[in-house]
Amino acid sequence: MTQTAETFERHDPPRARRRGPRVHRAWFVAAVAFVTIIGAAGFASLPGLLIEPLHDEYGWSRGTVGFAVSVNLALYGLTAPFAAALMDRFGIRQVVACALTVISVGAGLTVFMTEAWQLVLCWGVLVGLGSGSMALAFAATIANRWFSKRRGLVTGILTAAGASGQLVFLPLLSWIVDRHGWRPAAVTVAVVALAVVPFVWLLMRDHPADVGLAAYGDDGPPAPRPEPRPGAARRAVRALLSAARTGPFWLLAGTFAICGASTNGLIKTHFVPAAHDHGMAVTAAASLLAVIGIFDIIGTIASGWFTDRFDARRLLAVYYALRGLSLMFLPMLLSDTVHPPMIFFIVFYGLDWVATVPPTIALCREQYGEDSAIVFGWVLASHQVGAGLVAFLGGAARDAFGSYDVVWYASGALCAIAALMALVIRRTRPQGALPAPA
Repeated sequence: MTQTAETFERHDPPRARRRGPRVHRAWFVAAVAFVTIIGAAGFASLPGLLIEPLHDEYGWSRGTVGFAVSVNLALYGLTAPFAAALMDRFGIRQVVACALTVISVGAGLTVFMTEAWQLVLCWGVLVGLGSGSMALAFAATIANRWFSKRRGLVTGILTAAGASGQLVFLPLLSWIVDRHGWRPAAVTVAVVALAVVPFVWLLMRDHPADVGLAAYGDDGPPAPRPEPRPGAARRAVRALLSAARTGPFWLLAGTFAICGASTNGLIKTHFVPAAHDHGMAVTAAASLLAVIGIFDIIGTIASGWFTDRFDARRLLAVYYALRGLSLMFLPMLLSDTVHPPMIFFIVFYGLDWVATVPPTIALCREQYGEDSAIVFGWVLASHQVGAGLVAFLGGAARDAFGSYDVVWYASGALCAIAALMALVIRRTRPQGALPAPA
């Protein structure tokens, strides 16, 4: 009896250890990142709403306003790889807090502008630099550091945060612009971005080692916190030069440039004025973009789940092909009312909006290992360069032809090309496997 009791005592774990496992801290960090991206997404909802008010107040052409938006979108992408390297050097909290402050300053200063170059400086340069540090490379960094499993799902959730921000802020900002003008809307963006700063500083953590944990899904002991890597700019450039010698980088960059052209550059910037050209109220058109945000959340999270289970190349091909097909039908759907075929387009396009992000990040991780977040930052730069070009060219085409029809058709053709490019990407190792460290 004594031996049995001793055996039971020896093998029965303590009461505290018999309880179900607690939620891993990585999910709380992901939640903080999600809320942070939602707050930062408020500023990204405004550019498409500025085109008509600035044209009416200052007489600036749509191409001029579109140029400022294109600078913003291009810097959003070009800043991302350096921001990812800076997060390795100085930590996530410091970089994100500084980025949100710069966004707040840039958005706030726009209320005092009187010349077009000031719009380019404030909204294009300052807000572009700040937003670039809050780009999807931030989501990739969180997923890579805190998760060794469920990375695709986490990436999808964090990517969906941007859509959630659009959902929250776009109807509000469109209402403010319609009732009170564009200046109060710009001030709202500045205040929201600044309000997120203390939230990030108090709750965000840089590494699992900071709280004595291993990454989620890692069964080993907690890994020590990596030493800060000096020369963040040099590392970002080295990662680009190394990746640029490989074919998959250019294919990923090309497909993602078309992704940016057909989403942020085209729909987010020009859908509202294009719908207004057909007699639709600005508030109604902005509400349709918000509906895209709802289904974007569903589509992106589902895409992350699919990415953990299926070939990322084929997922990309399907996403781009469906997106291009939907754009070909858009000129026939625009009218002065919200009718069922338009709602179907909005739902369809929303599901596909940034569903491309989780498989693109997965392919970067597969090809480039520990530098994948920085390489994805460069791929994201191509996304924003494509978005910036179409933001400018779309406005210029509207000024030249009097409608956006040629832009919709051209973007649909580009998406078909992107689908073919995705299928050409060669896999060099089983999906999800990381290369051995050098």
